[in-house]
Amino acid sequence: MIQYFASDYSGAPFVLFDSAHWTALGVVALVVAALGSLGRLHTTKYGTWIRYGLATLLIINELARQAWLIYYDEWTIQWNLPLHLCSIFVWLSAYMLLTKNHAIFEFAYFLGIAGALQPLLTPDAGKYGFPHFYPVQLFISHGGIIAAVVHMAASLRWRPYWSSIKKVIIWGNVYLVFITVVNLLIGSNYLYTLHKPHVMTLLDFLGPWPWYLISAEIVALGIFLILYSPYLIKDRFNLGDSGNNNDIHRLHND
Repeated sequence: MIQYFASDYSGAPFVLFDSAHWTALGVVALVVAALGSLGRLHTTKYGTWIRYGLATLLIINELARQAWLIYYDEWTIQWNLPLHLCSIFVWLSAYMLLTKNHAIFEFAYFLGIAGALQPLLTPDAGKYGFPHFYPVQLFISHGGIIAAVVHMAASLRWRPYWSSIKKVIIWGNVYLVFITVVNLLIGSNYLYTLHKPHVMTLLDFLGPWPWYLISAEIVALGIFLILYSPYLIKDRFNLGDSGNNNDIHRLHND
């Protein structure tokens, strides 16, 4: 059993889109769907248990990753600070679940889901194949971000608005500038603002540095619009529930 937590794992490495990868994606999809369907329990004590349970899982899972890295002396300030987009949204999603914070939901719906999908589809698991702790932890954290957003949307009828996209783009770019300064100061590459990751990602198709940063912004906008499209369609056919009403969602914050 200890071999599945070892840093010198000698088992089979992670293989992109093999049966184990597809199985993991299927499990994540089933869990997300289940937590979405359980949203109807939000007015019961079970709804509170679900929110608190998912938040606890996200926190313990992330702390376990940090502990594993420290134990095997693989933790570095250049890579393991909670500054990657998904690391941030693990903590923000847990806080959203515990406090019912709609402002976080708006960002998690777009940046959290978009950011989590990439490592689920092309995870940087390296030599650690299933059932090693490393890929299991990776899928729990990123799948948990999506599950948290879906559950809150289903249970409290939360939704994003056009204004949400504007806020996400503005504050996302503010963070991009901030993290680039951090990268230059400590020699890191959070958000891959200085060079592409060493594993295959969507960035490989977006041109060389720094142009892929601009291309990524365009792709991100496209993903945001796709994520918003269900609500756009709903608003179009239900004019009484217009997406221009930016105040309705605030009623869910109490």
